[in-house]
This record gives sequence, C-alpha cells and structure tokens, in this order.
Amino acid sequence: MGLAVMILGLVLFLGAHTLPAQRKWRARAVAALGEGGYKIVYALVSILGIALIAWGFGHYRATGWVDVWNPPKAFRHITVALMLPAVILVVAAFIRGHIYTTLKHPMLAGIKLWAAAHLLANGDLGSIILFGSFLGWAVFDRISLKHRSDAGAPAIPVGGWGNDLIAIAVGIIAYFALAFAFHPVVIGVPVVGV
Repeated sequence: MGLAVMILGLVLFLGAHTLPAQRKWRARAVAALGEGGYKIVYALVSILGIALIAWGFGHYRATGWVDVWNPPKAFRHITVALMLPAVILVVAAFIRGHIYTTLKHPMLAGIKLWAAAHLLANGDLGSIILFGSFLGWAVFDRISLKHRSDAGAPAIPVGGWGNDLIAIAVGIIAYFALAFAFHPVVIGVPVVGV
C-alpha cells in the first residue's frame, strides 16, 4: 500500500510540476481558474503530492521494503559527497550569480544530482521509483525549457561573484543542516557515521 500511495503522490507532484512545460495546457488552466486560482490549485496539488510521497515512502520503508540490488558501501560516501554541490546548485537558483548564468537552470541540475546520488546509495524498489521519477522529471523539464518559446517566470536579477559566494556559504550551511538534523530526524536515516 505504501508504494501505491507514494506513486500517487509522485503523479500529483510531478504532474503539477510538468504542467508549466505544457504551455497550452497551462494557458487553458489559467484561463479557466484565473492566475491566482491556478497558483492556489498548483500549490495545493503539490502539497498533497509531497504529503502522499512522504507518507507512502515512510509506510513502504516500515512494512514493505523490497531489495532490488545491494549498493557497495562506497556508494554511500559518494552520495554524501555529491550532495554538497547538489544543495549549492539549488541555492544558486535563488541567489543568482555566475553559477546561475553558467548553468542556466541550477535547480534542475541540483535535483538531477540529488536524485542520481540517491540512486547510487539506495537499491530498494521504493527508492528507485522515488529518485528515478525525480531524475526523469528533471531531465524532461530541462529539455522542455530548451523548446519553450516564452520566458516563463519573470526575470530575477542576476548578481556577480558575491552572490556565488553567498550561495556557496548558504549551501554549505544547508548541507550540514540536512545531513545532521533533517535526514536523521525526519527521514530516519543517519548520513554521517554510517
């Protein structure tokens, strides 16, 4: 049951996040709901999707674990190392500088790196579905961005090297917070010392 709930959550969350790439469908939704209505529905569906993913994955881990392969222990260390640049890339999507202008879409790059890193360290069916889905979505979204005729979101000012240094500093702080607090407490899996 946990896997089915998680998959439903993935369909809702990633489906909502795929809609902006479908410019005609998005335009129809905005025309029907209004810009504000569209954003509210988008946010509610996304929140519901995240809640179902979290509940379903937690239930799966507790009751229905299915091993597909056993990753070498070294892969866990590689995952821990890859997470630092992944977090910095996500932060750089909001604190824009040269990292942003070089990669164009650092959040998608960060999500791809996060998902691929977690696929290295987790060989169970639920993790493969979860992280593989996010990796597939991020690849799809990056490709779709190359084919969009409109700019999408409004432009956000881009700074210089100072913004990059801030993004790196915030990314490092967030990385340690995720490793030492979030992951062991919320996810229930210690990252350091394993």
